[in-house]
Amino acid sequence: MALLEVKNLKIDFLTHDGPVHAVKDLSYTLEKGKTLAIVGESGSGKTQGAFALMGLLPKNGRASGSVMFDGKEILNLPTRELRSYRAERIGIIFQDPMTSLNPYLRISRQMTEVLELHRGMSNSAALAESIRMLDAVRIPDAKNRVHMYPHEFSGGMRQRVMIAMALLCSPELLIADEPTTALDVTVQAEIIDLLVDLQEDFNTAIILITHDLGIVAGTCEDTLVMFDGRVMEYRKTADIFDKPEHPYTQGLLAAVPRLDKKVDRLSTVSYEFMAAKGEA
Repeated sequence: MALLEVKNLKIDFLTHDGPVHAVKDLSYTLEKGKTLAIVGESGSGKTQGAFALMGLLPKNGRASGSVMFDGKEILNLPTRELRSYRAERIGIIFQDPMTSLNPYLRISRQMTEVLELHRGMSNSAALAESIRMLDAVRIPDAKNRVHMYPHEFSGGMRQRVMIAMALLCSPELLIADEPTTALDVTVQAEIIDLLVDLQEDFNTAIILITHDLGIVAGTCEDTLVMFDGRVMEYRKTADIFDKPEHPYTQGLLAAVPRLDKKVDRLSTVSYEFMAAKGEA
């Protein structure tokens, strides 16, 4: 049985100008310990599809369809019941750790609070576990740095803190929403390598949301390509890179910079597809 099974997920936003259909019939499955990449350009519905799983849509958002997590329907669960899933079984890493971390609280308090509330740990035990997790994500001198404020960390270190916090309760599923967007190339590679290592250590399933195909090839078993809220292609990652079937996927791959070819814009076949959709 799959850990996560999403069927015909639809997400609409109610606006003064009428409903906006952000996600249309999104379906996929994810097994324990595996990694699924959801790729596509900004506005394609990648993040909103993940937020719906967590019950994090804004007030004007409406989700329908089915989201089965470990055999239980969790879509649109009451907030109190869903909160336990978010803390204990599903973790999330947001794009910008500086806005996700509370700037007024030390890292130690932001981490221990999670363990005290959801694991019933004492403050001393929660602090020890927090330090252990910071060590696991390779933050130097974690014993002392745990008492620092977020602004005292670099961007890459703040992202490591976010990963540590997401893994505090040993979730079965980790959603990584553009985890390397604000980081330089060297740090991006370190964060992706870290996620791969942690997955092996904790056997956590990962949904990697990204627009960067370069980080997908070596880390994800399956890849789902989205455009305009719809699934364009959903196959094994190796198959998509070897022989993409959909024009949009072909265009995405053709747009990746190469040393042996000049790329001026999205490929002609993809541009024609977007034009037909009214997006070009």
